[in-house]
Amino acid sequence: MDLNWLTGEIIGAAIKVHKTLGPGLLEKTYLDCLCLELNLLGINYEKEKELSIIYEGLKLETAYRIDLLVEEKVVVELKAVETIKEVYKAQTLTYLKLSENEVGLLINFNVPRLKEGIKRFVNNFAESSVTP
Repeated sequence: MDLNWLTGEIIGAAIKVHKTLGPGLLEKTYLDCLCLELNLLGINYEKEKELSIIYEGLKLETAYRIDLLVEEKVVVELKAVETIKEVYKAQTLTYLKLSENEVGLLINFNVPRLKEGIKRFVNNFAESSVTP
């Protein structure tokens, strides 16, 4: 499955959710609605995917949770915050690295236009805001 196509589908679904609900709701609401949209598109995902890490030779179970892991390829981190802080970008990059995936999306639903709240990450660096 082409990663550009897949991220485009995820972004399109997120835009639909945002157009329907608008900003100002809880992150969980956007997560649940985005999952409904992905279901309608027939796209597989794991919600709140628990992952472990190995630290100093010890396996730490449930070390972190990815909001969505789509088609076992795209890490999606959702936010509903006033501004995207550098720590959220770092968090997404860390999840991307630890899960050994190539592409990640950081989506902030608390913006007037969703395309202003989307960051795409590839191979350990952030691209500018994505225009679907």
